[in-house]
Amino acid sequence: MSEHNKSEQENTAEEAVNSEVEAQETVLEAELVEPATQDADTALLEEVAQLKEELLRAKAEVQNVRRRSELDVEKAHKFSTEKFARELLAVVDNLERAMASCPEDDVVKPFLEGVEMTQKSFLETLKKFSVEAIDPEGHPFDPTLHQAISMVDAPDAEPNTVLNVVQKGYSNHGRLLRPAMVVVSKAAPKVDEKA
Repeated sequence: MSEHNKSEQENTAEEAVNSEVEAQETVLEAELVEPATQDADTALLEEVAQLKEELLRAKAEVQNVRRRSELDVEKAHKFSTEKFARELLAVVDNLERAMASCPEDDVVKPFLEGVEMTQKSFLETLKKFSVEAIDPEGHPFDPTLHQAISMVDAPDAEPNTVLNVVQKGYSNHGRLLRPAMVVVSKAAPKVDEKA
């Protein structure tokens, strides 16, 4: 064999070894890079999932704030006249007292009719703004709507029944403006049959 052939074979063998070494280095590099890339991908996916969850929570919070503010505005509109209506209740009471105190006389009759019409108009106006009277006579006593000013024995009535309304109560959109002042029946005393 000639020297030239030998050096070509050596070069070819060297190139084959170098190719194999480079291929192995490439595989090793890929193996090293691949886990690092997988870890980075996993971290990025976790971060994306976390950001999506934060976005959903932020959207839900914005919706809740919007809903709460809408409810607050609605309540403000609904109950804006509450203090004013509470002050006007004294006028309604005075009109009722005026009608109750007038004697049934022909001279006073036109005056009484005028007061009745005024009271009727006044109550209709209050009703337009959802201010309604609570007149519980004959109904069971409800401490959320009534204020008991007295309890009396009433053998013909059920215990805790409203017997008389001293002053009507009023509510505005279902919210109590003033409790009704009432007289309530109390339970009949128990008689000891052994005595």
